[in-house]
Amino acid sequence: MTDRKPDALNPSRRPDALTKQSGDLVARGLADRQALDEGKYTNLTLDSVVQEPNRPADAVVIWLHGLGADGHDFASLPLQLGISPDHAIRYVFPHAPVIPVTLNMGIKMRAWYDIVNLEARGQDESGIRRSAMAVSELIAHEVGRGVAASRIVLGGFSQGAAMALFTGLRYPKALRGLVALSGYLPLHDSLSSEASQANQRIGIFQAHGLSDDVVPTRLGRDSAELLRVKGYPVEWHDYPMAHQVCVEELQEIGQWLNRSLGTDDSGAMG
Repeated sequence: MTDRKPDALNPSRRPDALTKQSGDLVARGLADRQALDEGKYTNLTLDSVVQEPNRPADAVVIWLHGLGADGHDFASLPLQLGISPDHAIRYVFPHAPVIPVTLNMGIKMRAWYDIVNLEARGQDESGIRRSAMAVSELIAHEVGRGVAASRIVLGGFSQGAAMALFTGLRYPKALRGLVALSGYLPLHDSLSSEASQANQRIGIFQAHGLSDDVVPTRLGRDSAELLRVKGYPVEWHDYPMAHQVCVEELQEIGQWLNRSLGTDDSGAMG
């Protein structure tokens, strides 16, 4: 996982490769997009890959994958974090719904929201809010299983990171923390009026590759700075890599989680 690009538009999906698709395929994609906007894709119950601890869970990490991937994409994550054995963490890796993605000529794939073009990245408001509701329901489900919201961390990569930030900052109960890798804050103009008071001081681990050619580093850094200005304690990291995850990043996430969940003597998370 450390040297792949889970959310990158691979050559078979890039716009220049897709120009050879037939007109029928494009028309079908546009029809699917209209159906989505009209509410015909409404079943957003999220199937998930779930990894249970060897004893009753006392914390939950919900991890959202990137565009075109699925919940299996980060299933190896727990083994690479170096989490203290004192924690009994349930890891939940939900699958995004399959929807037509405009940037990819309307081809259906797993996505948390539509991407119309690279300039308007993340501004499919109806799709973002629809998925945020589904993720919020997943958090509530974990609370119903016996883990307090204050012991739940919401994280993700790229489009999943965008959803983690959007959803977590608006969730009505205090969460433990947010992790956003190679992502950005969508619909940032609405945050001031929609932010949850319960999560005004939520810890945020945000990281990005300095050579990211899919989600420019600038988008991530600008989002982090916007959040800091609003008073959120953001811990920013960047790495000499592209749109991917590296070993050092995973180790620092593990350290952050250990602090967040209360076993690191170095103090509270930033």
